Amino acid sequence: VQLQASGGGLVQAGGSLRLSCAASKRTGSNNAMGWFRQAPGKDREFVAVISWRGNITYYSDSVKGRFAISRDKAKGAVYLQLSSLNPEDTAPYYCAVGRGSQVSTRPGHFAYWGQGTLVTVSS
Repeated sequence: VQLQASGGGLVQAGGSLRLSCAASKRTGSNNAMGWFRQAPGKDREFVAVISWRGNITYYSDSVKGRFAISRDKAKGAVYLQLSSLNPEDTAPYYCAVGRGSQVSTRPGHFAYWGQGTLVTVSS
């Protein structure tokens, strides 16, 4: 299973981006899906997760109210809408498929990972 993330780029503070992640085949339809980020020199950080039904979402405190996660089960895709961006949001963003249907914020609970799409926010 391969995950292809896209949508990253350079944006000014206060701007918005929409990240997309698609699986190489229909997988994860019964699994939670999530987004993480990892700034240079820092540990991988949980950003958002969505349940397999799409009815449960969790966000890190640092992005709550600014980011929104959604999914399209038919396409095996997950999206992350980023708004009110600030320079602290700068990092590669990674999508991931959970090992099961339950939502989790822990990287170890995710089985497949995308290659990352870089978000850079200028001040």
